[in-house]
Amino acid sequence: MTAIPAKPAFTNSDPYLEPFGDVIERRAAHTRYTLDRLTDGSNQLGEFASAHEYYGLHRSDSGWVFREWAPNATAIWLVGDFSGWERLDTFALKRISDSGDWEVQLPQEALAHENLYKLHVCWDGGEGDRIPAYARRVVQDDSTKIFTTQVWAPNEPYVWQHEQPDRAEPTAIYESHVGMAQEDGRVGSYDEFREHVLPRIKRAGYNTVQLMAILEHPYYGSFGYHVSNFFAASSRFGTPEALKALVDEAHRLDMAVIVDLVHSHSVSNEIEGLSCFDGTQYQYFHEGARGSHEAWDSRCFDYGKPEVLHFLLSNCKYWLDEYRIDGFRFDGVTSMMYHHRGLGTGFGNYDAYFGGDVDDDALAYLALANTLIHEVFPNAITIAEDVSGMPGLCAPPQEGGCGFDFRLAMGMPDTWFKLVRDVKDEDWSMQYIWQQLTDHRPEERTISYVESHDQAIVGDKTMMFELVDAAMYDSMSTQAESLAIDRGMALHKLLRLATASTANGGYLNFMGNEFGHPEWIDFPREGNGWSYHYARRQWSLRDDPGLRFHFLADFDQAMLEMMTSGEITADKPPRFLYAHDGDKILAFERNGLYFIFNFHPEQSFTDYGIEVIPGKYELVMNSDEARFGGHSRIASDQEFIPQPVMDGNLQRNMLKLYIPCRTALVLKRIQQERTACKPGGLKT
Repeated sequence: MTAIPAKPAFTNSDPYLEPFGDVIERRAAHTRYTLDRLTDGSNQLGEFASAHEYYGLHRSDSGWVFREWAPNATAIWLVGDFSGWERLDTFALKRISDSGDWEVQLPQEALAHENLYKLHVCWDGGEGDRIPAYARRVVQDDSTKIFTTQVWAPNEPYVWQHEQPDRAEPTAIYESHVGMAQEDGRVGSYDEFREHVLPRIKRAGYNTVQLMAILEHPYYGSFGYHVSNFFAASSRFGTPEALKALVDEAHRLDMAVIVDLVHSHSVSNEIEGLSCFDGTQYQYFHEGARGSHEAWDSRCFDYGKPEVLHFLLSNCKYWLDEYRIDGFRFDGVTSMMYHHRGLGTGFGNYDAYFGGDVDDDALAYLALANTLIHEVFPNAITIAEDVSGMPGLCAPPQEGGCGFDFRLAMGMPDTWFKLVRDVKDEDWSMQYIWQQLTDHRPEERTISYVESHDQAIVGDKTMMFELVDAAMYDSMSTQAESLAIDRGMALHKLLRLATASTANGGYLNFMGNEFGHPEWIDFPREGNGWSYHYARRQWSLRDDPGLRFHFLADFDQAMLEMMTSGEITADKPPRFLYAHDGDKILAFERNGLYFIFNFHPEQSFTDYGIEVIPGKYELVMNSDEARFGGHSRIASDQEFIPQPVMDGNLQRNMLKLYIPCRTALVLKRIQQERTACKPGGLKT
């Protein structure tokens, strides 16, 4: 980290931040103070973030060493199948520091690959079995459902074959869950995802894979957000080597891999997780009410404790080093930054960002985490899941920001679903849609999306299912005629194209939603008879040429090909051209591409005028094409020349376009000089 400037630069682009300059400078100073405190002034954050190399189980040429941090413990044993699950003196840890470090050294023959073990921890007034905090492999017994640590020390470590790819611009993210990525009603594996799903993602045009639920979690239905073991890749999907092979193959395909990093809270389980690890509630978490997230039934980290920062920062570095992960989506950032966890707060004014409800220690942690991640791997991608709109979230840490590369544009899916559910098609406002599509802070880049996994959790629906409802079941055949399906498919394409083409850095899609995956997501649980029916992906729908799903997937692929061709970049933002709420027409330009949307449910327009700069234009994309399941009302491969029109003393250059209802056109300016007009218009 460099010196803190007298005035944070990101405040220059927002005059409303001026009254809060002192607070922002104080936050930058607090981040610097925290860094100095952790590194004794050396600023060697990478060296500090190496707790995983000291704690936990490690093998050397002379034997094994195991260390744990448990300051309140009075005695600790390793117990496992190697000791008959008894507390033997050979496996008793000794306290080696006043800070609470414990250690045991064992001969080579004491442990073997795949041995099972736990810690038995005693404290004043109690005792219990615990999974080590730095466990790298945790498995669940199929019959008892009990989790235990497993010695993982294969004779031949994984040998990486491929280099990590360069960072893609823009970032096109395929949000994925390994377990539910197969069509069968069961838990899928890392190997199956590598063999069958990665090729689909590559063909679909995405350049980044986001893996959910990778950090070990005891309850499958938590979607991986109740983490118990932060250094263990979930064993329900396979071995560590299988995950590494998945990442390696993605890199071969020139795709980055990011994982959901849940540092906002931890599972409240005591045996599997960190809660009450050494007999206290406050070892890793805040004591009392502040240490519990009632809405999530989980524990909240104390970001002011150096030992907790040691654990969390080391966790960031571990995934980068051990699994060559290309970055992280930080989950629950809003909950981290505010004492009220973001619950019941509208964030309607700037005071909400700079008052006493903000956790400065959490902001310092996020700034240091981003600093560390980009020091270890400069091409890393970091994304903040924040609904509050905290200023400076994507500003550099030395300016008082948190240093994220992107913030999830979480308001856009809410906007789309609200429009589809609550507003008649003929009442949609084009001005409102434009404002929502382009709403972001000046200093931040965003990841835009129509829907993620959040929108289809049980009780909700995917966007396609929201649009067409029961018609999904009997009218998706290419031979069927259905006004509901026609509307749903048309809007499904328009929503995605509008969102992707205005994205300020990146675009995200949850797996299967690109082809209109039906229904919702529901993991096996008691309430559904432990069924996997809704915890899978029906790829056969997309692959069936007799169904319309493949049209949506083909459109998504063509859209991404255009988006990632180099013409849509964050430094070339969209430029507003025209919006008409009555006609339902929205038009904007981006780096030579002209996007014209007709959201009108019934009205098609002939010779609709859109003002552009002089030149020749070609039609490069049309959502109404037959190959996208449209009605093919427009001739392909057209070229257009704008016509001069006098508006008083002003000459305006107008494209005259035929724009069918619920259709989007993309035109590209291909020539500057004026040439003879080639007729274009309705398909004849």
